[in-house]
Amino acid sequence: MLSRKMLTAAFVAAILAVAGTSALQAETGWSHTNYLTFSAPVALPGVQLPAGTYVFELAMPSSERHLVRVTSRDRHQIYLTAFTNLVPRPRDLSRKQVVTFGEAAKGNAPPIKIWYPQGGGDGREFIYK
Repeated sequence: MLSRKMLTAAFVAAILAVAGTSALQAETGWSHTNYLTFSAPVALPGVQLPAGTYVFELAMPSSERHLVRVTSRDRHQIYLTAFTNLVPRPRDLSRKQVVTFGEAAKGNAPPIKIWYPQGGGDGREFIYK
């Protein structure tokens, strides 16, 4: 059981490294927009995303800071628009790390637990049921 946890942790760390180093900031005003690239599939509430680049942004930055939208890089496909919980960034979390992952069953894509917009302090925690 311990080796399975270690393997899962190594997998998540590899994805975090790619996501953190591949994130590009395109911020305007109050809007937070990040381009995140994942080398393996990841999950969000109700959807699994294949490896690739996605746009994570506040859907309505001027009025609703909890609403997050995730789209394809070219913005032609919306994968998720959902309310999130606002959470503070842990002090010991590297500024380069823009997502944290939850646990996944063997063979399933790890769920993105929190997105921390680059340039912003607070994260957006996705709500899974």
